[in-house]
Amino acid sequence: MIKKILVAGVQMDSEILNKDRNLEKALGFAREAHKQGARLIVFPECALTGYCFSDLQEVVTIAETIPGSSTNALQKVCRELDALILIGLIEKTNHHFYNSSALIGSEGVLGTYRKIHLPYLGLDRFVTGGDLPFEIYDTTSGKLGWVICYDGSFPESIRVLTLKGAEIVALLTNWPEGDERVPKYIVPTRAIENHVNYIAVNRVGVERGFRFIGGSTIVDPLGRILCNASSDKEEIIYADVDLEQSRLKRTVITPGVFEFDRIRDRKPEFYRAIVDPLSQ
Repeated sequence: MIKKILVAGVQMDSEILNKDRNLEKALGFAREAHKQGARLIVFPECALTGYCFSDLQEVVTIAETIPGSSTNALQKVCRELDALILIGLIEKTNHHFYNSSALIGSEGVLGTYRKIHLPYLGLDRFVTGGDLPFEIYDTTSGKLGWVICYDGSFPESIRVLTLKGAEIVALLTNWPEGDERVPKYIVPTRAIENHVNYIAVNRVGVERGFRFIGGSTIVDPLGRILCNASSDKEEIIYADVDLEQSRLKRTVITPGVFEFDRIRDRKPEFYRAIVDPLSQ
């Protein structure tokens, strides 16, 4: 059983509606991360497409299927590097468009997730809310689950992944200016309350008047910041994450005197209001 792995978060600046350029950059970053020994390489939300869309027609022109041309190109690199890539893109099906993400390995697409919680902002004004459950994928880099941007503001999302056995949770995001408190407070909180490794990967740059704040970060199950990125530069952050620490949920401060387990000590019978429909 794997105990530790080196993970990489690629904080990049995507160019809206220029999928070819973004894909080329992503492939280059993946190779660079692999040279440093990373086995799991995480990119931001909408890394291949940009985010600040003006209308549905723009979405139509750049959306693609999963699997599709972009994931096929990424698969070739994964096979070359023997690595896993997790990346954001816009997915099209026969009837809908989604703010999606794909986990890709040497065998192809290993998993897809579609953003469930949609703010009224950018791309999310024109896509359909996700219809796939939160899932865990048992990979060569541990048991991995992930969400997209606004999903991370809902603690239930990460808790479900934890209860399903996640050892690593990734957040692919596009935090704009004004969200500075999210990486500072919410990301470490999600890691602590679920005792799980948490990788939050944001973008940088200015797109149609929106500035993105970077601040990508990797946090361990005790809420300790293992590394974080700048607010305005393209860069790759790395950290050795301890999968075994994530599996052992019990925290022992003083044996037999001060111990707790935030998963075992839950009382679900008192939480009914969380899943009841919102009263009008």
